[in-house]
Amino acid sequence: MQAKTPSQSKTIMTDMVLPSETNPINNLFGGELLARMDRAASIAARRHSRRIVVTASVNHVAFNRAVPLGSVVTVEAKVSRAFKTSMEIFIDVWMEDRESGAKTKANEAIYTFVAVDETGRPIAVPEVLPESDLEKERYDAALRRKQLSLLLAGKIKPNEAVELKALFD
Repeated sequence: MQAKTPSQSKTIMTDMVLPSETNPINNLFGGELLARMDRAASIAARRHSRRIVVTASVNHVAFNRAVPLGSVVTVEAKVSRAFKTSMEIFIDVWMEDRESGAKTKANEAIYTFVAVDETGRPIAVPEVLPESDLEKERYDAALRRKQLSLLLAGKIKPNEAVELKALFD
């Protein structure tokens, strides 16, 4: 199985915030944004694995800026790291100013997807070969996030979380 770069999974979805997608103060519903991010991440995971993929977890979501009615929103997703059958997808959300066209990072998220076969059993995925400095940073951090998740779930012991341990040495 040949390794792939994050750019090979890159998915960009652009859409406008409509009235039916907003809360009483005319900002995009958080749930609507989560759905958009899930769809983009799903496509990125499928591009990377070329398999059926399912959402395993939403590891992190930061709603840093409200996204007002009428905004043009761009969701960018890339696989940041692949493990045996799972993939971490990092998602950046950009908001375009209606008048100037300037883009501002509004939100970000990290999702985990698992590739499965036709019967729903997890299946191996290709490795990730990060290229840019940002991709390398996200790739390295993905292992720490995975170890922290496994540690909190009681699936590994503290001494097995070597990447986390290295942060404190």
